[in-house]
Amino acid sequence: MRILELHDLREFLSSPKKVVITNHINPDGDAMGSALGLQHYLEKSGHQVSVVIPNDPADFLKWLPGAESTVSADYHTAQAERLFSEAEVVFCLDYNAIGRAGELIAPMIESSEARKVLIDHHREPESWPDDMYSDIAKGSTCEMIYDLIEMWDGQADVGEAIATCLYVGIVTDSGSFRFPSTKPSTHKAAAFLLERGARPELIHERIYDVNTKSRMKLLGHLLDTMQFVEDRDIAILHLTKEVMNKVGYTKGDSEGFVNYGLSMKGMRMSVFFREDGDVCKCSFRSKGELDVNHFARKYFNGGGHLNAAGGLFHGNAEEAITAVREAIEKENI
Repeated sequence: MRILELHDLREFLSSPKKVVITNHINPDGDAMGSALGLQHYLEKSGHQVSVVIPNDPADFLKWLPGAESTVSADYHTAQAERLFSEAEVVFCLDYNAIGRAGELIAPMIESSEARKVLIDHHREPESWPDDMYSDIAKGSTCEMIYDLIEMWDGQADVGEAIATCLYVGIVTDSGSFRFPSTKPSTHKAAAFLLERGARPELIHERIYDVNTKSRMKLLGHLLDTMQFVEDRDIAILHLTKEVMNKVGYTKGDSEGFVNYGLSMKGMRMSVFFREDGDVCKCSFRSKGELDVNHFARKYFNGGGHLNAAGGLFHGNAEEAITAVREAIEKENI
């Protein structure tokens, strides 16, 4: 389903405005790429633009053009509040529910008198924004920003910085172009961004060739302790606080771990739990028509896409594994 309700937004932006762009908590490549890509585009039109993020991204995303100027709300809360209070328009990127902006930024969005614009590709978007561009058929918000620029300006203003940021989000959210959401339009967008200066070899190196010793040790433990729901072709992976502390876990070390379960021959679904304080962060991946968005929403306080979703479980990894096994039986997946 595609929702395009931008009303007179293009006309509204025809004169310089104070703009805030924000994304979801623990911003990934698509969240950071879309926010920074849109920032560079709007700045070319004379707007005063600030990117306010809920918390810092993983280190492998901090090289993106403009990343050094972002305002992290968990470190600079007062500055973030001031920017939201002064904003004339707020762009909310790569999330469908205001709670995904985090406990610091969500209230800032709600209290802001700015015009609020949601651009996102996740299912079942909430209805609070003034303007909305939602398209669940798209594989990334970065591709949607590309489409928006094309719609408004015919891509005339896309330079190397914009191309790099948007290419990063398209590559990471498409699983390097292997997920079902990858369409001919995805490759057309990527090809154009390469023409405008995105360097795939450099981007791949900075995104994927960044394994740390702690990540490799965690991966070894993860694979060694992998469990299976044998009669369902489902893999379950987990990391405990004890193991992460032992190897010196750093933010981003577990990025993409959920995909290892799904990479095994015959697997239909992969589940990954990572202990974080008193809760477990949950990731779900699937193949075909197995709907992990519905599964995550119903049982794990989350959601996302048909074949990729996230969630939250209140308890430790052992309890989460018991809960997911019970839910799998109940749903007869």
